Amino acid sequence: MTLLHHRTDGPDGAPALLLGPSLGTSLAVWDPQVPELARHHRVVRFDLPGHGGSPAGLLPAGADVADLARLVLDLADHLGIDRLAYAGISLGGAIGTHLAVHQPERVSSLALICSSARFGNPEAWRERARTVRDHGTGPVADTAAGRWFTADFQDTPAARTLVADHRGADPAGYAACCDVLAALDLRAGLHRIDAPVLVVAGRDDPATPPVHSRELADHIPGATLLEIPGAAHLAGVERPQAVLAALRTHLGPPSAGAGERVRRAVLGDEHVDRATARTTAFTAPFQDFITRYAWGEIWTRRGLDRRTRSCITLTALVAGGHQEELALHVRAARRNGLTPDEIGEVLLQTAVYCGVPAANAAFAVADRILNDCKDT
Repeated sequence: MTLLHHRTDGPDGAPALLLGPSLGTSLAVWDPQVPELARHHRVVRFDLPGHGGSPAGLLPAGADVADLARLVLDLADHLGIDRLAYAGISLGGAIGTHLAVHQPERVSSLALICSSARFGNPEAWRERARTVRDHGTGPVADTAAGRWFTADFQDTPAARTLVADHRGADPAGYAACCDVLAALDLRAGLHRIDAPVLVVAGRDDPATPPVHSRELADHIPGATLLEIPGAAHLAGVERPQAVLAALRTHLGPPSAGAGERVRRAVLGDEHVDRATARTTAFTAPFQDFITRYAWGEIWTRRGLDRRTRSCITLTALVAGGHQEELALHVRAARRNGLTPDEIGEVLLQTAVYCGVPAANAAFAVADRILNDCKDT
């Protein structure tokens, strides 16, 4: 089976988040948001047929949005993803809308960025398809910046890069996507969507003006609408932080599941099981806090590996005189791959910067724990 070209970022065991691009762009349109979203999600981006690395032949002439949605589900099935959060821009959003209406069991949440239930006059899309088939994507790429960005943003490096993506799209694949847009009308099914939905509009979007987003929000039960000033059609490129903040709020705080997995990997099941068993109504909020924040937010960051984090943690615990926690994290350091000699080097370093008495006590704790580890 030939799949949509895609890229995956983030932990394999994290909740899945699929990101759909707009017509004329590649998966690079999501570059500003992916590093942050991938901290707590398994982020899968894909290219539309004829865009980026996806073959144009995946979408024959006369196909509709259901065919695009099937390609997305084929990709999800191939990756072993059963239930997913979905965010899409423009046509990419319409694919998500179709999935939420017709495959609600697969969609846990939906974000529609500068999208629509019906993208204007069908004949205009048929005319664009004819133009591209006859003359290539050059003529429509020449005018893309004016559709996608406000005047002040059109000459930026980010804008020029995406216009170049547009120019490189395969004419047959691009035209087939135009045919999809010509036939697309999702309005009758909006009331059936029961997933949490975020609708984001660029206030200066000439391609899908905010009235399109308001129609989505008005007809999808419980949908949240956000209009971003100073943004046109590719709002996530022009106002990346505003769109990221909206997505993070919509997707919710990092699940305790990610933090729980890391906590168990570092501290061991036995310790976490004991801590869980001792949890009371009074201590439960604190246990939830450290699981989400310390283990789900900090230990999952990609900037340092776990060995380095263990070294830093040991040093901080010596400096603070937290010997019970130090014992716990000597064991954790061994799980994270530090040798006894390397742990000794860390503690020797603390003698210089934390003081000899603190290091003396730390060596005694570590010696006991490391000897215990030999016996197990």
